[in-house]
Amino acid sequence: MLQIKNISFTYIENPVIENISFEITKGQNIAIIGESGCGKSTLLKLLYGLYDLDNGEILHNEEAILGPKYKLIPGEDYMKYLAQDFDLMPYITVEENVGKFLSNIYQDDKKARVQELLAMVEMTEYANVKAKYLSGGQQQRVALARVLALEPEILLLDEPFSQIDSFRKNSLRRNLFNYFKKKEITCIIATHDSTEALSFSDETMVLQNGKLIAKGSSVALYENPPSLYVASLFGEVNQLKKSNFVDLEHDEDDAFVLAYPHQLKVVEDGKFKAIAKQSYFKGSHYLIKAAFERRAIFFEHSSALELNQEVILMIQK
Repeated sequence: MLQIKNISFTYIENPVIENISFEITKGQNIAIIGESGCGKSTLLKLLYGLYDLDNGEILHNEEAILGPKYKLIPGEDYMKYLAQDFDLMPYITVEENVGKFLSNIYQDDKKARVQELLAMVEMTEYANVKAKYLSGGQQQRVALARVLALEPEILLLDEPFSQIDSFRKNSLRRNLFNYFKKKEITCIIATHDSTEALSFSDETMVLQNGKLIAKGSSVALYENPPSLYVASLFGEVNQLKKSNFVDLEHDEDDAFVLAYPHQLKVVEDGKFKAIAKQSYFKGSHYLIKAAFERRAIFFEHSSALELNQEVILMIQK
């Protein structure tokens, strides 16, 4: 078990991580999401031991993970960290990069392990190519294979699919996250991509200004976001008043309602009227940008709408 207890960290004078606590059990996939600069990458570096904490402690199975004040070489044997710069050796081959930390005593075992990992990240045909000749996405796939070579207990990934083509990213994520589950590897991923939180993570943690503001199952956070900020991390979201849709009793609270675009439907009758401004083709549907009370709202529709076409909307959750 990984235990994070009341940790805080400051860059010079600015607090980056403030009084964060959580626990992660073995084999869980955890996504960390939040706007740029909220502390996602810093949190991963603290978990790996690259920085010294101002306060609090990080424990793995009751053993402290210590920073550079206490360890000349950061990190633990059971943990691997993949940063956004990949840290590959440019003048050696893909195969040599992946097998860099594997023992040379059993050459057949080493070769088989490298081939297994290259197949997993779909880089087998580049085995003998030097890393400097690879694209950014290809380098990222090699880096993913390398951190898995010694099969860590805990894997810390910072935007690990950010440079990989969309058509390859989906199959790669399925391969890797299935592998993590099969091997019971605890994975903590800092990401801007909500798909990695919703489709592959058991739980999602939300950071804002260095604070942990929400933590729970990815599905629960998506379906019942505690705030507009949390909901917006999963895509477009509308914040509307209850009175936009129904007439309220005199003493009834006019609460705000959060609605994703797919939850707003065009209906024949109602009081919520909006004016269509733009239609964006999304393949299976159109995303409509509309004007309502001098602000933009978004909803999905089966076809494009004409400019300035009036529609009546209703929330259908």
